Amino acid sequence: MPSHAHAVYTFLDLVGTFAFAVSGAVAARQRRLDLFGIATVAFTVACGGGILRDVCIGATPPAGLSNWHYLAVSLLAAAITIVAYPQVRRLRQPVLFFDAIGLGLFAVSGAEKALVYGQSAELAILLGTVSAVGGGVMRDIVLSRVPAILERDIYALAALLGAAVQVGCFYAGWTNPWTPWLATAMCVMVRLASLHFGWRLPVFRG
Repeated sequence: MPSHAHAVYTFLDLVGTFAFAVSGAVAARQRRLDLFGIATVAFTVACGGGILRDVCIGATPPAGLSNWHYLAVSLLAAAITIVAYPQVRRLRQPVLFFDAIGLGLFAVSGAEKALVYGQSAELAILLGTVSAVGGGVMRDIVLSRVPAILERDIYALAALLGAAVQVGCFYAGWTNPWTPWLATAMCVMVRLASLHFGWRLPVFRG
């Protein structure tokens, strides 16, 4: 595996891990879980999607379980959220904000890693989406909430867009260092714009 590609998706994974762990820790704190519960939810959100991705592409054992950096980053994010919770709460809808950042980073890093492991464009886009939404689905199930991707929010669609942009740039030969950040920014902007403007997918009523 090329060392440059390995460094890129590992860095994106770790940044996304931190962002998702913060969102998970905030959500767990709002549900008044104890310290262990907050740490558990933070790790589940941060690494759940990546573990599913790695199992699907045969990258075993999954990085989220074999690389201690992921656990360390998750626990660090949980600790910061616990200690600085009043400051974190001052952000407008902090769970949604950090979740959007993690969504974009994981969609791009998931697609990138799938490509590095020789997967097709279609599978890379799919696994990028799974990487992005898997942890959030686990968080919502653990906290007894309807997963965001099953509601009307533009959530999985934004992840799909980020992964598709990354894969498209790869096949177009645009492999500059800024490419992953462009794809990530597009995913995050679509997600945040959908929240700000109230964009929704259609719902069929009986």
